[in-house]
Amino acid sequence: MKSFISIFEIPAIEFSRAVGFYQTILDIKIEEIDMQGTKMGIFPSEGQMVSGVIVKGDGYQPSADGVIIYLNGGDDLQPILDKVELNGGKIEVPKTLIDEENGNFAMFLDTEGNRIGLHSPN
Repeated sequence: MKSFISIFEIPAIEFSRAVGFYQTILDIKIEEIDMQGTKMGIFPSEGQMVSGVIVKGDGYQPSADGVIIYLNGGDDLQPILDKVELNGGKIEVPKTLIDEENGNFAMFLDTEGNRIGLHSPN
């Protein structure tokens, strides 16, 4: 199976806060590295078609404008969404049914001000 996306980067101002936010809401471990002065938090990639990183460095500015990535919300995105505001984010669009065939989506602002989407079948 192919994907139009190969890597996504989520800009951060306060790197540790951003890493903690995503680790908590997604219940994952993010590996932290420093690559030539740029901090990177690498999302787990095993079994994934797309890899992602949280990035703090020159030229990376969080924004709620522009391209939106949708993270996989698993079978039901609501458990992730329930953790967003408890961990410093803000829900912009609550869990919303697209239609029976395409499932549900939601949108939130992360702790850095990035607008991120979630998608799940239920």
